[in-house]
Amino acid sequence: MTKYNLTEKKEKVAAYRSLVSPQLMDELKEKILNVILIQQRYKDKNYSAKQLAEDLGTNTRYISAVVNVRFHMNYTSFVNKFRIEEAMALLVDKRYQELNMEEISDMVGFSNRQSFYASFYRINGVTPRDYRIRHLAQFPADEAHSKKRLKD
Repeated sequence: MTKYNLTEKKEKVAAYRSLVSPQLMDELKEKILNVILIQQRYKDKNYSAKQLAEDLGTNTRYISAVVNVRFHMNYTSFVNKFRIEEAMALLVDKRYQELNMEEISDMVGFSNRQSFYASFYRINGVTPRDYRIRHLAQFPADEAHSKKRLKD
């Protein structure tokens, strides 16, 4: 597991998590998903938990508590999950085959290629480049199927 300096995170018990009521957690969960996923703020490299808290009229401890309790991860992992999901779609999309990893990384909101590779590897167990190569090897006839469907 030394590749990309990945280490297992130790579970910490933070007292403030239990101070947020379940109703407020549910309300903030929906608001967080709306801002991060629906408004696609995950693509903004500079969009921090602090900025999210300000936008929602709360504080970073509450944001952290909700993300930890409701999504079982920290804020950075939460945001990176959406970035990686989009990157996976872009990597196998024929329209983006000419883009290099740096460009894909930038499009989905990573500030550098290293953090993109580390996050991608942590989630998928392969590098973005290997993911693209494997998908293309697995589905080489995608274009032929698309053309055939158009004729039918």
